Amino acid sequence: MRKIRIAIIGTGYIAHYHARGLQALANVEVAIAVDNQLETAKKFAEKYNIEETASDVMSIIDRTDIDAVIIGTPNKFHAPYAIEFLKNDKDVFLEKPMAMNSREGKEIIDVSKKTGQLVMVGHMWRFDIEVNHMKELVDSGKLGKIIKTKGYGIHENWGPSGWFTQKELAGGGALADMGVHAIDTVRYILGDPQPLSVYASIDTYFGDYDVDDSGIIIISWDNGARSIIESGWWHPHMDGPEAGTRLYGTKGYGSVFPTFFKAKGEDSSEEFMTNQPAKSEHCDQSIYDRQMEYFVDCIRSRKQPSPGLIEGQAVLNIVEAAYLSAKKNELIRL
Repeated sequence: MRKIRIAIIGTGYIAHYHARGLQALANVEVAIAVDNQLETAKKFAEKYNIEETASDVMSIIDRTDIDAVIIGTPNKFHAPYAIEFLKNDKDVFLEKPMAMNSREGKEIIDVSKKTGQLVMVGHMWRFDIEVNHMKELVDSGKLGKIIKTKGYGIHENWGPSGWFTQKELAGGGALADMGVHAIDTVRYILGDPQPLSVYASIDTYFGDYDVDDSGIIIISWDNGARSIIESGWWHPHMDGPEAGTRLYGTKGYGSVFPTFFKAKGEDSSEEFMTNQPAKSEHCDQSIYDRQMEYFVDCIRSRKQPSPGLIEGQAVLNIVEAAYLSAKKNELIRL
């Protein structure tokens, strides 16, 4: 099995999870660390024994000794970097969201189809054991037809700074940062239905920035379910952790984080707790390990990843519709 050589573009917080995940894999090498702050790239490279660093992304675009890249930059650069690497025969892993808007997402899709190169999007909760356990329960029919869900993407008494709070670089605020986790998680559990309409109320209450820090979104799906999504930064309380999901079915109720379900019988109901492996943190390294292993498997097999183009674009369409709905104060049909 030949060695897969991968470049990490952007060496911020999330890049550490990706680097650890990749270095746990056989015949995989993190070959280059790239950051516009060269000293940051060098510190990152030293920590993970990466031999080469660079500060100019374009300087490695046409490198023939690189198989794939992981792009963890501000959202503004996701599409332009991805497109250039795809045109130069590199497979691409994009941190969420896939792009700044749906138009950019479609551009990535078009280039990927023309070049035959792969694109994976970092909706990592699809690799969580508890999320997959709930998906299996829903698929089994034990909860009946899912008619309503609630999902959470909120930071309690905390919020990011830097580029996350700048619309020019991030495209949006808490919805683009945290709400996307809740949206993709419930869509995955429900079997990836298509959104029919979106209604949203999105505001800024907690900070002096030009992006949102509070949002309530209602999504109607083509399978008949409706999802309420809450996004936020700096909220004094959250009803569930990141990607926490509640599912209300005709035969029972399911919850992810905490993970359990209630089955309704003719005369009584039963509650079942799930036995899940312990995590060192909510967004545990094990999720990213499985995510990176899957990405590398796709590179070797030439199988289009999921979550990838279709899943990433679906989330972009919903987020874009939500911002438009909040601006117009009306239901947006997709």
